[in-house]
Amino acid sequence: MISLRNLGALLLTACLALTACSEAPKPAFLSTDVTGAPIGGPFTLTDHHGKQRRLEEFKGKVVVMFFGYTHCPDVCPTTMSELKAAMTQLGDKAKQVQVLFVTVDPERDTQALLSQYVPAFHPDFLGLRGTPAEIRAVTDRFRIVFQRNGTDATNYTVDHSAGSYILDREGKLRLFVSYGAGAKVFSHDIGLLL
Repeated sequence: MISLRNLGALLLTACLALTACSEAPKPAFLSTDVTGAPIGGPFTLTDHHGKQRRLEEFKGKVVVMFFGYTHCPDVCPTTMSELKAAMTQLGDKAKQVQVLFVTVDPERDTQALLSQYVPAFHPDFLGLRGTPAEIRAVTDRFRIVFQRNGTDATNYTVDHSAGSYILDREGKLRLFVSYGAGAKVFSHDIGLLL
C-alpha cells in the first residue's frame, strides 16, 4: 500500500517524466530539478501577520515553499529546522530568500498559532493560511496530497506530502527537495539559484 507521502513523490516523478528534456547544461543541483513541470501557479493566502500575500510579491527572491501543519510531530519541525540551518549557512544571502510555510490544517492553524510557530524557527519565515477551499486550490496546483486522520475535532494528525519546492527569482518552479535531504542540500541549491 502506498502512503500519502510516497504518493506525492510518485506524482512528482510522473510529472517529471512528462517534462521535455533540455539540451542546455544544467546546474549541478543536489535536489530534483523540476523545471518546466506542470506544477504550481499563482495564489493568494493570508500570512501570520494577517496580510494578504500573493506569490508574485516575492519575485526577486528565491522562494522555498513547504506544506505542513503546526501540530505535526516530526516532518514539519524537522524540515523547518533544516531551513533555519540553511539560512545560517547562506549568511547574508539569506536576505534574498523567502520561506513560506503553507498550512494544510487551516482549522487548527489560526493566525495566532502560526505567528508563534513559524517565527520560532526564523523571524523572516512566513506562515500562510486560508479557507479550506483556498488551501485545497493551492495544494492541488502544487500536487500536494494531504489527509486528516482521526475523528476528534481537536486531536488528530494530518498525513501530507513531505517535500519542499524551490522557486527561482522569477517565480518559476525549479526544484523539489525530498524530506530529510538536510540543510546542506537547501543551502547548496538555493546558492546556485542566487
